[in-house]
Amino acid sequence: MTTDDAVAVTRDIHWVGFHDEGSGLQCNPYLLVDHDEAVLFDPGSIPHFPIVMRKVLDIVSPQQIGWLVVHHQDPDVCGNLPVMEDVIGRADLQIVTARKSARLIRHYGLSSHVHVIEDHDMVLRLASGRTLRFIPTPFLHAPGAFATYDERTGTLFSSDLFGGIGEERALFAEGEFLEAMGAFHREYMPSGEVLRSCMGRLAELELQRICPQHGSVLEGGQIEQALAYLGELRCGVDLADGADAER
Repeated sequence: MTTDDAVAVTRDIHWVGFHDEGSGLQCNPYLLVDHDEAVLFDPGSIPHFPIVMRKVLDIVSPQQIGWLVVHHQDPDVCGNLPVMEDVIGRADLQIVTARKSARLIRHYGLSSHVHVIEDHDMVLRLASGRTLRFIPTPFLHAPGAFATYDERTGTLFSSDLFGGIGEERALFAEGEFLEAMGAFHREYMPSGEVLRSCMGRLAELELQRICPQHGSVLEGGQIEQALAYLGELRCGVDLADGADAER
């Protein structure tokens, strides 16, 4: 994969991310294009704004972006929001997030309207009728964390869930992808119990692919493997006593 270019995940979903050499994280903003309307998920950090925006410009005009979906408040997810607002330049731009995250992201100095998902029945309907459904994933790893399910393509934009850490740069998961995922979740997720409960809920969705904010896109049989693996993983406080990190 050439990380200098945007990459089509589906016909209308594009990866516009980057690899952060210093952290071993691949950061994955995604752009969904629906006719003349565009949604940008987890637009990224200030240092990497030029990379993300250059890739966005290869696909759409910034003024087509009407929605910025922010799955939680971390700076690698949304630190560049004020700059994005300026470049998009739309008075009707809306930032989509959960109430608990909205309390924190306002400290980035935002001017756009915040579309609080709990106030809109946990859905966003685009002009075409396409429905994005918001799935709460509390404390994984932020109190207001959620994922977005695109009903049309069966795509779950999962934020930090299903993310991986390491030097592997494959955008589409291959080989032994589970260990990189385990390494990330052991460090950043609060407990196996919380993770297991969430995996059970997500398994009820008709998933064609999972697009995490870090790591690699999962498709096909990889989804079932990941759900099973994370459903049994010990992480966070499970390891606080210095016990072995392996399952």
